Amino acid sequence: MATTRKRTLPSGKVVWQCDYRDGGGARRSKQFALKKEAEAFLLKARHEVGQGTDVADSASITVAEAADLWIDRATAEGLERSTIDQYKQHRDIHIVPEIGTVKLNKMTAPAVQRFADKLAETRSRAMVRKVLVSLSGIFSEAQRVGKAASNPVSAVRIRVSKRDKGRVEMPSKLELRAILKATPAKHKPFVFTAAFSGMRSSELRGLTWPDVDLDKGVVHVRRRADKYNKISFPKSEAGTRDIPLAPTVVKILKAWKEEYPKGELDLVFPTGSGGVENHGNLLNRVFWPIQVAAGVSIPTDKLDDAGDPIMDAKYSLHALRHAAAALWIEQGWQPKKIQTVMGHSTITMTFDQYGFLFPSTEDDAAGMQAIEDRLLAD
Repeated sequence: MATTRKRTLPSGKVVWQCDYRDGGGARRSKQFALKKEAEAFLLKARHEVGQGTDVADSASITVAEAADLWIDRATAEGLERSTIDQYKQHRDIHIVPEIGTVKLNKMTAPAVQRFADKLAETRSRAMVRKVLVSLSGIFSEAQRVGKAASNPVSAVRIRVSKRDKGRVEMPSKLELRAILKATPAKHKPFVFTAAFSGMRSSELRGLTWPDVDLDKGVVHVRRRADKYNKISFPKSEAGTRDIPLAPTVVKILKAWKEEYPKGELDLVFPTGSGGVENHGNLLNRVFWPIQVAAGVSIPTDKLDDAGDPIMDAKYSLHALRHAAAALWIEQGWQPKKIQTVMGHSTITMTFDQYGFLFPSTEDDAAGMQAIEDRLLAD
């Protein structure tokens, strides 16, 4: 039976004490200075016991301990190494230094909001939102093992405005032409495929010849290589997709298939020994030098022996993915098709990144005139 009673302690201090039995039948008690606080706690405790989510103060663990449980669960479930590394970064850099010693039952929604607001003082709002996703995962795992009664993160929102997001960076058509023209013959298969297929670097690095149908001019995205060069399946169902290839790409790949470095994995773009190519090597040895040679570059604060500024590449490999999407949109492909070939899990993601590229279907002024005419016509 749960009760609230007034009690005078040996010290003479008067408190209000709640007595109740938890979900396991153990007797619990908690003291408060005010009656209304005690009654509010008892109401909450009754509800949590009834729902089977009650966690006594003595059974609660710290955020740091819960974060370790979360990482252990992710590891046991076989999540990708890169994903677990990201989880660890959120834990070690953002979460534990700020609230690691706080017990889970003290992390109310207002407490989580204060934590998020403090992070936002020194981190981008996008990063704060990612950290909150990880913190929510920590609470969910703690709930699963009976160490947390609720997930207060679900009540906290960090909005990232469109102003904060900015537009994706990509080469213009003139820059893209210059890049393709400056690409040496040995690198054309990779660069041209990237520019015309919109595939992610990980997908290009994990692409195998059985997934390339040169007769039909289609590439089947069925696997990827993570940053540790481990071959696995796409991260999401949407990542598994088919992409049409441009005729020039088909021609280049047909010739490349006769001379590419052979290996057990039968990769389309392998290392010289046939293994998985490293993303950093593709940037440093291939794409960045090509950009500098093409004049698609920016000056650095360093000078060469002649006193001229040393140039640096302007774009990442991912910029070619964005450029491909822009070309498809210019061609008139509909948003749903763009979503499919890009491998986006939602149409919202497509519009968030490329919404500004989709043309208006009619002139705005003419449209408003038509609306006015229909409304005010006699």
